[in-house]
Amino acid sequence: MAHTESMSAPKDRIRVVAAVIQRDGHFLVCQRSHLKRHGGLWEFPGGKIELSETIKAAAERELKEELALEVTGIGRTLLIQMDPGSPFQIEFVEVFAEGDPRALEHEEVRWVLPSELELIPLAPTDEVFAASLGEAS
Repeated sequence: MAHTESMSAPKDRIRVVAAVIQRDGHFLVCQRSHLKRHGGLWEFPGGKIELSETIKAAAERELKEELALEVTGIGRTLLIQMDPGSPFQIEFVEVFAEGDPRALEHEEVRWVLPSELELIPLAPTDEVFAASLGEAS
């Protein structure tokens, strides 16, 4: 089977999907566990993309495990950004999901307006993404 280089990160990078989920003009954000890197900071939900997974499959798995959400579709990739000081390549992707999010692995989940993103302490890469939203408007 052919391997598509354009869809994979360099070998020293670990791809991560960050699901950008919007409902009624609000974004879903989650507070990271205090036991994890960037503990206590807020982020767009998601997780590592396994080597054999598509972005959609990773989003489906992570959002079901962490938030009990069912992914109904994937949209555009909005931003790809390296997480400072780590091998993580964060891929912010539009995700459409059903269900009421539950904090199964996070401290808390919250729906916020775009203007509220600057008022909560975001993980560094999520902060870059939030700033890009302001530039786009």
